[in-house]
Formats: sequence, structure tokens, C-alpha cells
Amino acid sequence: MSLDYAKASMARMSLDSCVKCTICETQCPVSRVTDLFTGPKFVGPQAERFRAGESVDMSLDYCSGCGICTTACPQGVKIAEINAQARAVMKEGHMPLRDRIIPETILEGMLMTPVAPVANAALANKPIRTVVEKVIGVHRDAPVPKARMQTFRGWYKKHKRARDAQLGPNYVAPRGPVVFFHGCAGGYFEVETSKATVEVLEHLGFEVLVPKQGCCGLAHQSNGLFGRAESQVKKLARQLAEAGKDLPVIGSSGSCAGMLRHEAHEILGIDDPVVTDVGSRVVELSEFLLELIDDGEFPVDQLHSWDITIPYHQPCQVKSQGIGMPAIRMMETIPGVRVVESGQPCCGIAGTYGLKKEKYEISQRVGKPLFDMVKETNPKLAACETDTCRWQIAKGTGAKVVHPVQVIHHGLGLGNIFAR
Repeated sequence: MSLDYAKASMARMSLDSCVKCTICETQCPVSRVTDLFTGPKFVGPQAERFRAGESVDMSLDYCSGCGICTTACPQGVKIAEINAQARAVMKEGHMPLRDRIIPETILEGMLMTPVAPVANAALANKPIRTVVEKVIGVHRDAPVPKARMQTFRGWYKKHKRARDAQLGPNYVAPRGPVVFFHGCAGGYFEVETSKATVEVLEHLGFEVLVPKQGCCGLAHQSNGLFGRAESQVKKLARQLAEAGKDLPVIGSSGSCAGMLRHEAHEILGIDDPVVTDVGSRVVELSEFLLELIDDGEFPVDQLHSWDITIPYHQPCQVKSQGIGMPAIRMMETIPGVRVVESGQPCCGIAGTYGLKKEKYEISQRVGKPLFDMVKETNPKLAACETDTCRWQIAKGTGAKVVHPVQVIHHGLGLGNIFAR
């Protein structure tokens, strides 16, 4: 169904609002660093008039899907959505094996976790990575996640048993339940982010429900696998819905939250009541915590003073949700913390875009101004809401890059951000 929607390209109804002002061209982080991409206006609303379901410009595949063009357009043209749909149609019938493999984060996590030390050694081995590049097409120097010995779910089961034993069977959380949506990476690779989220929310008096949950399908969608993406996000929505009706769904991965809030509807064209319901209840974690702070429902007096400057980069797909930059004010609630926003549009990774051998150098050129900013501001610590963006920034700078909730976790004295 989703690919049929892409062929019909409902987003194309917005293209006649394009006045060719080229603002999207000036804001595109890819076209500014390479001539291989002819720009969002050309491959978007301009080319769409001539497609009639056929591809007219193969440079479309060099679009990273960051969504900045849609955000920047003063006329409301859905440029990024048009491009994503056109690319899916273009790749139909000849999808590269690599593009089918790299979105399968859960499978990768399941395979790597039991042999984490071996997996990490292999991923750090240049000859092995060179073979992978030649056979699969993932660049030898592309940032990759670090496998963990314990999954988040494994940690959570032990944590919940210990907490239940400590608080007793009759304990009722004073602020009631919330549903935690940790995303694929948060389940297998970004385990510290997920743990910090649970500990902060419980410290604030919430009962944190963690239903079994699969992939949101965002990486599949960005690679043109619309059918797979649709089945994934529908299944996920039902898993999250089963945790409780009308409960807030707190997401610690900004891009995954954006999939439920935006991409599933605007790009895949999913008209499903459960997806719509869950998407309407999804709240990005920093957004949720800042609202508590602004409402006077956060124990600000418990935050320990911390004299530090933290460079912060907001991922493209968090920007596109139109929530402002709640993470900055949230982190600066800690006495002594100063946050410096990157001022850069994109880190360059764009999910799986920067992993691909033909796009790796472009990804690095896009990210370089951000890498330089982090190194100049604080080469030891930076903050960012999205998993793959953190891996990209860490690889490009050598800094420890954390989710903003880990800054709050540290400020509350629940853990040491520099541990491990």
C-alpha cells in the first residue's frame, strides 16, 4: 500500500506552491558540499512535474532525507516527502542488498550482543571492515555502534525485580504510569540512555512501563523499503498501545519519535487509527522533562551545581517536529551548565546515509563544521538526541556524546556521566 501511495505521491499536491525562491537550495547540507546532488528544488518540486511515476534524475539518491528543505520552505512545499517517495519508486525492483541489510538494527543487536567483545573487535579491525566495504558496501571508516554485553530489556527485568522488592507489592507511583519507547538502538546499543531515562522518570515519581517493542521502520523508509517500514511501524504502534490507553509515550530517540509523529503519515501515507493514536501521544523526552520544569513539577533544588559548557546539536528529524529546542533549557536548569547550540543544520549521518561507501565522504564533509564546533567548545562532552547522530559526532570528534537526559541524570546525582 505504501509504495502505491508513493507512486501517487500525495505530497506532490503541494508542489504548485513552489515559487522557485531557492531557499531550500541554500539550506541543503548535501548540495553545499557536492555536485553529485542537484539540490532539493530540482529533484523535488521541479522534477516531480515531469515524473509521472518515472525517475527523471538519478542524483535523487544523493538526497540524505534530512528534511531541512521542507522545514525551511516558506511556502509549505513538502520537498523532503516528495523526494523520499520518488526515491522509493526509483529503487523499486532493484534494491541493493546492502540497503536491505543495514536497516535491520534489531537483528544486528540480537546477533552482536551474545558475542559483544568479538563483535566490537571485528568492527574495529580495518582488514575486516575493508572486506565488508567491498562485499556489502558499508564504508570501512563509517561510524558503527558498540555492542553491549547486556540488552536494555535484560537490565530492565533485573531493575524492576529489585525495585518491586524494595518498594513492596502495594506501591503506587505518585505520578502514575508512562510508556517508555526506547527504539531499536536504545534496546541494544544505547543502553545507557535507556537506563538513564528509566531512572530519571522513576526518580520523578512515574511508573515506567516498558512493553516489548520492535522497530519503527524509519531506516527502512529512508532506504525506500516502504512495505517493510509500514509493517514495522504498525506492529510497533500496537505494541505501545497495549501498554495502556491514553498514556504518554515518552521517546528517547528523537528520530524514532518523528517516525510515529510524522513520516508514517506524511511519507508512507499510513491511515491507521492505532498509528494515529500512538503518534498523537508520543512526546520527545527532553520536551516532556522541560514541561515538568516549566510547570514547577521537577525537583530543581535537587540538581547539583556543575560548572561545564556542553556543545549541543539537535538532529534534523527532531528539528522537523517543530518542538523548538527544549533540551537546551532543560540542561541549563542545572546550575553552572552552559549549553552552546551547534548552529549547524546536519551532522551528515542521516540514519544510514553516511554508512554507505559512495556517500561516506559527503557525510563527513557535511559534518565537518559540526565536528570543529564540538572540538572548539568542549572536546570531551557533547549532547544530541538521536543515536546515529551521536555515533557520527563521537567518531568525528573523539568526544563522549550523550542524550540530554544523561546530563539531567548526572545533575540529579543518579550516576556519573563520565563513568565507563
